Amino acid sequence: MTFKSRKHAKTLVGAVAGLGFLATAFAAGDAAAQAKKITIALPGVPPIFGSVFTYVAQEAGIYKKYGLDVTLKPFNSGVGAARAVVSGNIDVSMSPTPPVAVMVSNAGVPLVMVHGMEINDWMLGSMDPSITTCAQVKGVPVGVDSPRGARWIQLANMVRPCKLVPDKTVPTVNLSSNVGAAMVSGKLKLGVLHSDDIPVIERESGKKLTIVARVNETSPGSHYAVFVSNKKYIASNRDTLVRMAAAHLEAQNMLYDQSKWPQIAKWAAPTGRNAGDSIKALKIFTDLKYWPRNHAGLSKKRIGKAVAIQTGVGKRTKGKAGINPKKKPATHAQLTDMSIVADALKMMKKMN
Repeated sequence: MTFKSRKHAKTLVGAVAGLGFLATAFAAGDAAAQAKKITIALPGVPPIFGSVFTYVAQEAGIYKKYGLDVTLKPFNSGVGAARAVVSGNIDVSMSPTPPVAVMVSNAGVPLVMVHGMEINDWMLGSMDPSITTCAQVKGVPVGVDSPRGARWIQLANMVRPCKLVPDKTVPTVNLSSNVGAAMVSGKLKLGVLHSDDIPVIERESGKKLTIVARVNETSPGSHYAVFVSNKKYIASNRDTLVRMAAAHLEAQNMLYDQSKWPQIAKWAAPTGRNAGDSIKALKIFTDLKYWPRNHAGLSKKRIGKAVAIQTGVGKRTKGKAGINPKKKPATHAQLTDMSIVADALKMMKKMN
């Protein structure tokens, strides 16, 4: 081959390579343009640590991997977020299971649980070492998220054995997810907390926190939280929800890999936890098996228990709280769509 022919061949190779680069660039741009947009509401401002996997999915590119363009939007409470889903202002919310079951049972709202987290770690903590029993909570203000929000409902569960009722015999203070901060500052003696709140409160206050009650003891076997969407949204965006569930399951699996905890701790910054506290929280929650591993997290038994508890609350309060006795409690089949995670698992298998 002559120098001229070699030069010509080199030019052709360069042109082909350039076309290949352009094709790749256009394909990437086209993929980005076709990414399915979805807005997910998270409970708490800042969001509770239990939702950290959504930030992992965002920062690790897992949402992008499954063709999603996700906006994460913190809400003062998961109940408020669920209401926004009902109205169509939000596509999906992470919300506490009991009030969702109540909303569907009492008002027939078109909410459907697409995947969830079963383990309930709520507890009633005290900064006053003299308050150690349920009975001593009477008349003492307790920090919760919002009226009839997740913390409020769990407070009701924890003081019920002492025949106490939030906002009747136990005053409540609405603080979204900032209950721990109020306890550290000395503004509150009592608060409804998550497990990861304890090391932070004790470190920042320099005081030992007393656990007055735990939901797993007063209402064992109940269900914690669910990702819910509107039936109308599901009908027209089912594939988007399958992709979301796949991304969440993959991110939740990542949380169990301790080698990734230093990086995850950095991604957890939106939850308000520093890196050290995030690593401690990851240890606490993974020991509890808090995040589902390759399953829907929608146990029929646990959701049934949550519905039963709210049915009992409704009877005791004559419909003022819980599921109205005049209404038929929603069933597991009415509350959930198990096919979304089933398809998400198939998608994960193909993608990985």
